[in-house]
Amino acid sequence: MAKIIKFAKYQGLGNDFVLVDDRAGKLKLGEAQIRLLGNRNYGVGFDQMMIVKKSVKADFKMALYNSDGSVAEMCGNGIRCFSRFLLDSKITKKAKLSIETLAGTIRTTVVGKLVEVDMGEPMLDGPQIPIAMEGQVVNKLIDTDMGNFHITGVSMGNPHIVIFTDKPEEIELDKVGPMLERHKLFPKRTNVHFARIDDAKNITAIHWERGAGATLACGTGACATAVAAVLNNLTGRLVTVHQRGGSLKIEWNGKDSRVYMTGPAVKVFAGSIAI
Repeated sequence: MAKIIKFAKYQGLGNDFVLVDDRAGKLKLGEAQIRLLGNRNYGVGFDQMMIVKKSVKADFKMALYNSDGSVAEMCGNGIRCFSRFLLDSKITKKAKLSIETLAGTIRTTVVGKLVEVDMGEPMLDGPQIPIAMEGQVVNKLIDTDMGNFHITGVSMGNPHIVIFTDKPEEIELDKVGPMLERHKLFPKRTNVHFARIDDAKNITAIHWERGAGATLACGTGACATAVAAVLNNLTGRLVTVHQRGGSLKIEWNGKDSRVYMTGPAVKVFAGSIAI
């Protein structure tokens, strides 16, 4: 018998998500079912799927899956949509929330149409990101089948590499992205970002997300890009990261070393689907 799933579709700068309320703990989906839901021709279509769960350590727990069915630790654009969904669905009336994720407890504040997220402190040690290099990975040269790249590694609860270039629009992302994602240096694969420094307060970036592919925007990726720019002495600590889907304000606070991200979260539609 088909399983009927009620869902809501949200987007944050074009990064799109399906959200499902499973506080009752009755929803059980396998990888194949998640891939079907994520398929843009045969399902709903999404970059990531988020499921609301009960939490004993925070207000709510976010279970997060990529469109290929794999588990993800954290998504910056997604957690803004997750917070907005909780309010829109009247699951909570709180504008300030604590959300349990595989990357730790994340705190969000809904302010009008925007959501501010305390993304926590970035992890910069190679083995912690993880990258198979010791110490900080800042502008390190790596060899690949498609040439050499200077990478800077950052974890925002999930692994990222940032590559600075004058012309990110010329990168063949569909070829270079999956190759770098699965490079032997990255034991858990990695998110890949190509970024151009426009000035001390503005960065333009394109993203290849682990398990999702090329996306219009990436919240954790924008945060990692801003941190990487500071590590390479290219910008200040407060920047706007411009992406194909829109822009995010990112601050790597010099006092508490935490990264703060502010951006929109928009409901697209709601519905139900038989799986």
